[in-house]
Amino acid sequence: MTNQNLILITGATGYVGGRLVPKLLEAGYRVRCLVRDPSRLQGRSWLNQVEVINGDVLSAESLAEAMKNVSVAYYLIHGMQGGKVNAERDLQAARNFAQAAEDANIERIIYLGELVDPTANLSPYLRARHETGYILRYGKVPVTEFRAGMIVGSGSALFEMIRYLTEREPVLICPAWFYSQAQPIAIRDVLSYLIDTLKTPDSNGRVIEIGGPTRLTYAEMLLGYAKERDLHRWLIPTPFNAPRLSAYWVHMITPIHWRIVAPLIEGLRAKLVVRDDTAKKIFPQIHPIDFQTAAHLALGRIQRDNVETSWSDALVVSMGDFKPYQFTVEEGMFIERRQILLDLKPEDVFRAYTGIGGERGWLYMDWSWAIRGWMDKAIGGVGLRRGRRHPDEIYTGESLDFWRVESVDKNRLMRLRAEMKLPGKAWLQFESTPQDDKTLLTVTAYLAPYGVPGFLYWYAMWPFHKFIFDGLARQLASRARVLAHSY
Repeated sequence: MTNQNLILITGATGYVGGRLVPKLLEAGYRVRCLVRDPSRLQGRSWLNQVEVINGDVLSAESLAEAMKNVSVAYYLIHGMQGGKVNAERDLQAARNFAQAAEDANIERIIYLGELVDPTANLSPYLRARHETGYILRYGKVPVTEFRAGMIVGSGSALFEMIRYLTEREPVLICPAWFYSQAQPIAIRDVLSYLIDTLKTPDSNGRVIEIGGPTRLTYAEMLLGYAKERDLHRWLIPTPFNAPRLSAYWVHMITPIHWRIVAPLIEGLRAKLVVRDDTAKKIFPQIHPIDFQTAAHLALGRIQRDNVETSWSDALVVSMGDFKPYQFTVEEGMFIERRQILLDLKPEDVFRAYTGIGGERGWLYMDWSWAIRGWMDKAIGGVGLRRGRRHPDEIYTGESLDFWRVESVDKNRLMRLRAEMKLPGKAWLQFESTPQDDKTLLTVTAYLAPYGVPGFLYWYAMWPFHKFIFDGLARQLASRARVLAHSY
């Protein structure tokens, strides 16, 4: 195919898709992205170079629109949506996609599947990933299916799991799955296969297993990372697999939710190794790097704050027309608002509040946020440890500790949606509103309570909000002043 052909990407907000798009653009291809929520692409440097279609693979109508004039479609969707596995939903999505591709008469589908032994006792998630490939191939459009195991890269679930366990646990009690073999592959090599296949006719209609050059156990990967960081770690093997208990343990120690960890553990039990050399024959120009090199490169990106992807208005008011503190109940929603008028530019205030969380912390009573995070972890929530992808940049759709960035309006607003467990829905919104030559900083907490537990939760937390959010607003103002004089 030529570089002028139009390529459709599904999963552009995901880990692999978010990195594949800029690589295709660099190679000169025209790209269209099918996403359910276009706002999640805001802030991407390549957004104005692609066409964005708002749609869902479960909707035949939106798929038909997305497939128009497309030559090749990448299927990079998997079913961990909402943290729950729904195998039939995944398979229906694949059926819809295959039919839409056939109706649009596109040339090829490229699918990134899972490298597992299909004869093993697979979890519903891994089984659905495998069967998705069969459904796509059952249609009339030729399919190239790459099967990859564990992907190593800055921000990948596997690498973050290894990094946090190794950094935080000098002694690890290791279940049996720690010693199952896998063949991890660097994200850069996965992208090379996905792009090079466009100009490799022999890959059309093939199932191609891809992996790194060496087979390693998960224990060896941990020790490899420890070597890279010059850390000494001791592993104590046990004969038990205990996948669910292991997932909960990793959930408590790392930023990764147990529902995401569980498929990784299931995959290790199924041995994620390459069983044929088709990839070497069809792509002799690709020489995958080993785990140690991949870990070194990933760690370097993290240390340079150069992570590309990783695992979410008010009207202007007059200067004298605001109150420092307001509490209202509107349509059953509790709203608590704090405001400070600053002799600063909106961009300085914006930089202050978009830089909170992660390693920098929450500026005031940071220990209280940590306690809330541990409480959330203890009841199965996401906890505070997810951190943030970059200390200063923030995109819509990213995770920020136990929040999801729901909206970012440059120099004006950042709205966070709570993902911790609580009896209702909650948001925390920051605004920097111009007021002649000043800026009004507004911090607003919202709660839409669920029944009586929601009301009790709000009134139990309200006294703490008085100290925490008052202090947060003051510290944000102080940080904004520092930033204003830092350049």
